[in-house]
Amino acid sequence: MHNRSLSRELSLLSLGLIKDTGDFELNKFQIEEIFESALDSLISHCRDELNNCEADLENASQNLLDSELKEDGNSALANVRDELKKALYKIESVMNSLSVTLDFPKLVVSSNQKDIREDVNHRILSIINNLQTIDSDIDEVMDGWRLKRLPRIDRDILRLAYVDIHFFDTPVAVACDEAVNLANKYSDTQGRKMINGVLRRLQRVKVK
Repeated sequence: MHNRSLSRELSLLSLGLIKDTGDFELNKFQIEEIFESALDSLISHCRDELNNCEADLENASQNLLDSELKEDGNSALANVRDELKKALYKIESVMNSLSVTLDFPKLVVSSNQKDIREDVNHRILSIINNLQTIDSDIDEVMDGWRLKRLPRIDRDILRLAYVDIHFFDTPVAVACDEAVNLANKYSDTQGRKMINGVLRRLQRVKVK
C-alpha cells in the first residue's frame, strides 16, 4: 500500500474516533492515542477481510469437489473446473501472502516510516482546525443536501478530499480517486453515489 493511501485511510479511521462537534481541542498525546487505535482498527479490518476470503475459498473448494463427484463427461464442464482450480490457486496464494504481510502497516508506521504518522497528524489537525470552513465550502456544492445529514464516514471522506485538494496541493484527480477508493471500502452504495457527485462539483469550485 502506498504511503499516502495508507495515511489517508488511517486519517479516516482516526477521524471516526473524534467527536464531530467542531468545538474541541486535541493535544499531541491525544492524537497519538487516536492514531494507535486507528491503526489497530485497520489491522482488524484486514483480518476480517482475510477471514471472509478464507470462508469463500472453502465454499468454492467444496463446490468444486461436489462437481467432480458428479462427473458427466462434459468436456466443457471439465474446462470450467480447470479454470476454477487455477483461480482458487491464485486466491490461496494471495491469502498466504496477505497473511504473512498483515502486520506490515503497523511495523512500517512504528519503525522507520515517521512520515506516515506525521502525515496523518497533519491531515487530522487540518480538518479539526478548519472544520467550519471546510464543512461550509462542501455544503455549497451539496446540491440540496446538507453535509450534516450524511453518515459520519461519508462526511469524513469528503473532508479528507477537501484537505487533499486545498491544503496538500494534491492533484484533483488523485484526491478524488483516493476518496472514491475509501468510499468503495467503507461506505455503502448510496454513500458512494453521493460522494462521487459532491466530488465532481467540488472540483469546479474555487475555494478561498
